[in-house]
Amino acid sequence: MHRTLCICALIQPCATRTRVVLLLHQLEQEKPTNTGRLAARCLSNSTIVEAGSAPAWTVPGADALLLFPHPEARPLEDWRGSPRPIVLVVPDGTWRQAKKARRRIAGLDQLPCATLPAAGPSSYRLRHAARPDRLATIEAIARALGILEGPDVQARLDYIFRVMVDRTLWTNGRISTAAVTGGIPPGVRSHDPLGMVNLGGR
Repeated sequence: MHRTLCICALIQPCATRTRVVLLLHQLEQEKPTNTGRLAARCLSNSTIVEAGSAPAWTVPGADALLLFPHPEARPLEDWRGSPRPIVLVVPDGTWRQAKKARRRIAGLDQLPCATLPAAGPSSYRLRHAARPDRLATIEAIARALGILEGPDVQARLDYIFRVMVDRTLWTNGRISTAAVTGGIPPGVRSHDPLGMVNLGGR
């Protein structure tokens, strides 16, 4: 994203009882379309763990869950209103990478898996998913925290996600200014890095 469209000023870290541990795949570290790091920046009670790091989900007095649709996973709603805080471990990568992480990261396969309820399709238009029900990492975290924390937290994450996606699409001419969530800062022009505006010189 171009500096003039930066969304950092819009991010106000939100305090949650649930701790989010993001397992960042090495191939996601430098991708500008990564949304897991954005989610972590929006949550004060979160941490990012890279491959090879020590487990960060062992918190005294808390229950750790892996957000992953394993066949034996239980609905996340089962932990709604839990008397103990939840540590939500979220793999950040492709579905294939997330599946491998559960096998490769020591201790991860010992965590109970939790799954989200079926919902509408993803709003992530910067990458193409193999299936319409597969979510961006920030969307999955938002829906999970909507269950565990309430709708206000989910709404805040969903909003910053829409702003990121819309500004990125706008900058290469794929959506109009009027369609951008939150609008475009005054004086900013589309930088068209992909050459999609006035294609063919017209």
